[in-house]
Amino acid sequence: MSGQVWSRALITGGAGFVGSHLCARLLDAGTDVVCLDNLATGSRANVADLEPRPGFRFVAGDATDPEALTGLPGRFDLVLHFACPASPVDYQRLPLETLDVGSTGTRLALERARADGARFVLASTSEVYGDPLEHPQREGYWGNVNPVGPRSVYDESKRFAEALVTAHRGARGTDAAIVRIFNTYGPRMRTGDGRAVPTFVTQALDGLPLTVAGDGGQTRSLCYVDDTVDGVLALAASAETGPVNIGGGDEITMLELARRIIELTGSASRVRHVGRPVDDPARRRPDTRLARERLGWRPRVGWSEGLERTVGWFSRSVAA
Repeated sequence: MSGQVWSRALITGGAGFVGSHLCARLLDAGTDVVCLDNLATGSRANVADLEPRPGFRFVAGDATDPEALTGLPGRFDLVLHFACPASPVDYQRLPLETLDVGSTGTRLALERARADGARFVLASTSEVYGDPLEHPQREGYWGNVNPVGPRSVYDESKRFAEALVTAHRGARGTDAAIVRIFNTYGPRMRTGDGRAVPTFVTQALDGLPLTVAGDGGQTRSLCYVDDTVDGVLALAASAETGPVNIGGGDEITMLELARRIIELTGSASRVRHVGRPVDDPARRRPDTRLARERLGWRPRVGWSEGLERTVGWFSRSVAA
């Protein structure tokens, strides 16, 4: 984390996977934190260890509700907008809510940041690149997105949110930035959220076949959650507007990922190939030159070490 210390931060979606790690990191650094979450996909358990601590407050509320944002007392000097269903299982279950939080939720969070004179960071995603025709993906690439496909509610929600941040900064002078997050994983992921790492780990621990989509040759660049948090806060502490890619540099196939998880868990599970989802990206790896040069950021936890930590957390959670 950078040397910047904020007095008071608002994190929408703060009880979610990445949001809860941001809450903990900021609280550890001496920042008072308000976590706003409607718990549609987040969990109060993710911040249970933080709730007794001075300086932390959980607020049950929806980022698309104007009263939830304006009703928060005091002034913030940092607003991190992380409220949004992020896995295919969730955003396909909550399609309208996903679009609302990218549009109305982003606008309301921006207006609160502007009113308070706060630094604002939007959590965007590698999904804005769609099934990319450019590899690796740099921030200047416009993407290859299907606007009416099964992933469109998430993709277009984030693309609109980026446009809204850009317009708000230009029209209102809001101190706002965009971070594009790639395939973050680690402790506190939900077992049933449909993403590859928690799905494979829980299947392996349960002795079930690991369901690899297609031939498993599609790639992702995994980024351990601690590194993602470092990148988000480095952007927040800078004068950069973004978008800035934050993601891992080690590209791995889904078949290789499944086999590595079987090895780490000591499972007798085998791989079972299933149908590949529509519009599933074939390759994904960020060009992180901008983050390195402008933010001094680079991932420190390799995917092998990160997977060991993640498997250990899931194993302890199952045992508990």
